[in-house]
Amino acid sequence: MNQRMPAIFIGHGNPMNAIQDTVWSRAWIELGKRLPRPRAILSISAHWYVPKTAATAMTMPRTLHDFSGFPQALFDITYPAPGDPALVERLQTLLVPDSLHADLAWGLDHGTWSVLHHIFPDADIPVVQLSINQTKSPTFHYELGQRLSPLREEGILLLGSGNVVHNLQTYAWQATAPVSPLDWATRFETTVCELISSGDYTQLVNYSSLGQDAKLAVPTPEHYLPLLYILGASNMNEAIKFPIKGITGGSISMLAVEIN
Repeated sequence: MNQRMPAIFIGHGNPMNAIQDTVWSRAWIELGKRLPRPRAILSISAHWYVPKTAATAMTMPRTLHDFSGFPQALFDITYPAPGDPALVERLQTLLVPDSLHADLAWGLDHGTWSVLHHIFPDADIPVVQLSINQTKSPTFHYELGQRLSPLREEGILLLGSGNVVHNLQTYAWQATAPVSPLDWATRFETTVCELISSGDYTQLVNYSSLGQDAKLAVPTPEHYLPLLYILGASNMNEAIKFPIKGITGGSISMLAVEIN
């Protein structure tokens, strides 16, 4: 019998966390040490935001270096985890009547591999990545998470990768030392934690109603929406942890949410 797996949201931040020794990369290593070993991983990454619902269906997904302007050492990183076409078929069943495209072109983008590189460094657990359908509402994504919940009983770790606060316009790009978090960024991260802890997921789904802080924290939805999948896949009697908190560059939240 498979062990029920957690559902986890990770704030992935800068791709350089994949190769640098940071407070965030160290926290991901520690997380990996205590997580149960899953049969497979289903990752929902902010960086596959397309007008369709799709899943990587190849037996060996490629490592995507979906960025530019970084050192060659980052481009040299690969994460050669196998795929799991059978899991994609299971997803197609779970998502009926909605359709799921079996994709053979994408791969594992840095929202997925930059964190798994630390959590499961051996890259020996099958990984499937699920796209975020940009034509759908936040409610759709939350409800899709609910439909994915049975996978947790089947030994599948659900991983959402994004950032609950992700404002690149206000990010301190030129800073040479740590900068203080912007007030609104800290407030919004705190609000998200409080609403998750209280089980008030309705406000989190309808995040645009949370005022000016939400508008600044979520100027575009793709980094926030992976959280809704993880909340949708949870139930109200589970323990909730926030193993990682904090703001980097003034306006990127590295919050992690662990539900099990």
